[in-house]
Amino acid sequence: MAKLTKNQKAAAAKFDATKEYSLADAAKIVKEITFTKFDASVDLDVRLGVDPKKSDQMVRGVVALPHGTGKEVRVLVLCTPDKVQEAKDAGADHVGLDDYIQKIESGWVDVDVVITMPTVMAKVGKLGKVLGPRNLMPNPKAGTVTMDIGKAVKEVKSGKIDFKVDKFGIVHTSIGKVSFSPEKIAENAQEVLNVIAKLKPASSKGTYIKSITLSSTMSKGIAIDKSTVTGI
Repeated sequence: MAKLTKNQKAAAAKFDATKEYSLADAAKIVKEITFTKFDASVDLDVRLGVDPKKSDQMVRGVVALPHGTGKEVRVLVLCTPDKVQEAKDAGADHVGLDDYIQKIESGWVDVDVVITMPTVMAKVGKLGKVLGPRNLMPNPKAGTVTMDIGKAVKEVKSGKIDFKVDKFGIVHTSIGKVSFSPEKIAENAQEVLNVIAKLKPASSKGTYIKSITLSSTMSKGIAIDKSTVTGI
């Protein structure tokens, strides 16, 4: 059996991996068991009782985190010339159309979010092979295909994220940084869980939210007692 490092021993002493904790306690523990030299992300994993292969059970949503993500979000806006200034004024990092389409086709994807407008989706649609696998393809449901470019950019910059269930029935999303206070971590997690609860598909049978786990980039997962989460 591999020997535990000093940090792993310290983490093991702070929580029991076989136990479920309240959301408030898990938010405190995740800070205590993270020893990275960088400001690690805090991640939420929610296992759902859905079959993602069925289109009517695909859970996808958008949530505005009350305290943001804690990271700088790089935004590319693909738009017509009349929307360029609006995008720049709202804080977009890159703005253009044909020039950026060519860059992306050549493999450039140095952004976190791509926002576009319905009138140019025919052009943007061709980028599916590059953007799709990286979860960067604009989508009306995520609010990233819109005529209100300025509003979309501001929302993304201030902490609006989109999520979707993966092929294993799990929603995995970052909800902040370890440097956040436990209260901010818990409130961001609660907001995501509230939105997931509201998105329960009508065709989903049995237990909808099966398990909730909180972790940081390098830490073990902390199981959360669902009864301590309001509204689910």
